[in-house]
Amino acid sequence: IQKRWRGYYVRKYIHNFYALKKYLQAVSVNNAFVRSELQEYIETKENEEKMKDLEKKEKEKKYQARKMHYLLSTEQIAGIYNSPFRKSPDPMELLLRNSKPLSHRRKQVKSPFAYELYDWPTCKKPPAFVAELPLPPIGRQKPQGPFRNTAEVLWQRYKPLEPTLRVAESINSPLEKAREGIKREEWRNPIHDNEFLPFSSYHKYESEKYEPSLCKSGKYVREAYGTKHFREVYPKKWIADK
Repeated sequence: IQKRWRGYYVRKYIHNFYALKKYLQAVSVNNAFVRSELQEYIETKENEEKMKDLEKKEKEKKYQARKMHYLLSTEQIAGIYNSPFRKSPDPMELLLRNSKPLSHRRKQVKSPFAYELYDWPTCKKPPAFVAELPLPPIGRQKPQGPFRNTAEVLWQRYKPLEPTLRVAESINSPLEKAREGIKREEWRNPIHDNEFLPFSSYHKYESEKYEPSLCKSGKYVREAYGTKHFREVYPKKWIADK
């Protein structure tokens, strides 16, 4: 009796079958509605992605058309996209007609004072350094050795430049210009002052005759040097008999 009563009571008041059935039907309807909403959201997202891809491709095509605007057809010569063997021009040809040529970007000229170091020590003006250094801490000891004063070392390091007369003199001085003129004349003039006298004008210059080379003045024969003698002797040219 208790078992049957407990079963009846639980099925009627705790786990009601009809109420559970209604709840499950409501859940199924809600699930179908949510699924339909999610499907619409997915479709709209896909359409947006497709539109973005199409816009990106259109922008790339327009950029390529602006970049290759020089391939546009003219009245005299047809372009590569407007072949005479085609019935109608290529869509790229129509895009080239409607687009403007791509202009070159102007380079940004950086200011010469952008990276200038105003505090950098120059040769004209020595940097301002502290002659009297602050006192060292109490626990610090003076290093042993023949060390000079820090202010004296800094003055020697950053002392002004004392250029010599050659360095201080301007490049465009009259002396340098005269030297450059002399150098140009020396380079322009011939190296050898003695002119070569050809055979056609041999009779004109009797005082200055052509001196043939000592090595090539003989006939073109095999030299006997090394087989018969090792040093040629000319007795007619001797000053003394010895």
